[in-house]
Amino acid sequence: MNELPLPGLFLALFVLINLSAFFSGSETALLTINRYKLRHMADQGNRGARIARRLLDRPDRLIGLILLGNNFVNIMAASIATVIALRIGGEGAISLGAGILTLVILIFAEVAPKTYATLHPERLAFPAAYIYAPLLKVLYPFVWLVNFFTNGLLKLIGIVPEGGQGTDLSREELRTVVSEAGAMIPERSRSMLLAILDLEHATVEDIMIPRNDVEGIDIQDDQDEILHTIRNTSYTRLPLYDGSIDNVIGILHARNALHALLEQGLDRTRLREIAQEPYFVPEGTALYQQLLNFQRRKQQIGIVVDEYGDFMGLITLTDLLEEIVGEFTTDPSDSIGDVHRTEDGSLLIDGAISVRDLNRALRWELPTTGPKTLNGLILEYLETIPEPGTSLKLHDHPIEIIQTSDNGVKTVKIVPRPPRKTKR
Repeated sequence: MNELPLPGLFLALFVLINLSAFFSGSETALLTINRYKLRHMADQGNRGARIARRLLDRPDRLIGLILLGNNFVNIMAASIATVIALRIGGEGAISLGAGILTLVILIFAEVAPKTYATLHPERLAFPAAYIYAPLLKVLYPFVWLVNFFTNGLLKLIGIVPEGGQGTDLSREELRTVVSEAGAMIPERSRSMLLAILDLEHATVEDIMIPRNDVEGIDIQDDQDEILHTIRNTSYTRLPLYDGSIDNVIGILHARNALHALLEQGLDRTRLREIAQEPYFVPEGTALYQQLLNFQRRKQQIGIVVDEYGDFMGLITLTDLLEEIVGEFTTDPSDSIGDVHRTEDGSLLIDGAISVRDLNRALRWELPTTGPKTLNGLILEYLETIPEPGTSLKLHDHPIEIIQTSDNGVKTVKIVPRPPRKTKR
């Protein structure tokens, strides 16, 4: 090395610093590249992505190869810098040369390439993969030796380095990814994806039509009353019961009932014949599981029962779909389900609205682990049935009771808070 001319030493030092930058930048690029984007590009036929993915299947070998090359070129660069310092300034210049080399490597071979690799990992990772794949085969004995000792050391402290980095996401991690997708996923689609993830945290009891609001047909009623119910109902399917709603014997499709009326009349025997067999759903069934159950059983309506088999309400496929896509309403600016906006800007809310629907409509965060309706929350808070005109603050939301009945709150009013005045 002492026989090389000074320009040749500077050229060698320049080449080594560039190699150090390549190793540092490519290491950061390969280890920080988005694994899901890499998998997608590899599946789309990108050869560089496929090679990079194979390298990352064994990160211990990849890191061993990169650090082997990086440390080698850095040591060589330090040796050449020492020779250059001796030739230019003698032994007194060695410390100065080491300081300058440290600064040069830090800026040009570490910080700059690693910053660039963090911002644009694909631009470095894929070209580097073409180099590392054959280089790993050539230097495999050295890499294996390094990994033998490092893996043995890791195993002593209970770490098994075999295999690549896990890429499975938990539900909460996936939720975070979707929430932070920003402009990559439209807001409407993002809301639907988050709603699908939330189906695991809710049960049929949270969204069912409660027992008191269920419209049904009593087989004991006379034909005129049954026909009146069918003509005036807003539902296409109604539970058919015998004497009491607790004794559901089938699900009656209004269209089938009208056809039967035109053909043979609607006596009790005919009603039983055209009614579908009821499908019973336990109250604690998760919404996601119930969606799959509806699909598997080819059903659109279920009878929700408690642990004793008592009737609690109805769950429909439409209710489930609305949990994902939102309510099917034609004018969401004036009303959202049981939330209605008045001319003065206040909101009139039906006390029977579910807490989940209210949270979704007003972007509130009322608890959903207790009572399932707004009426239930108010009664739990006050521990009595309030008089009309009563005002309260429910979880920091001011509410005025407008209408009550003997067994609960019928209507409440919410006045939007006035904007805060800013001090000048």
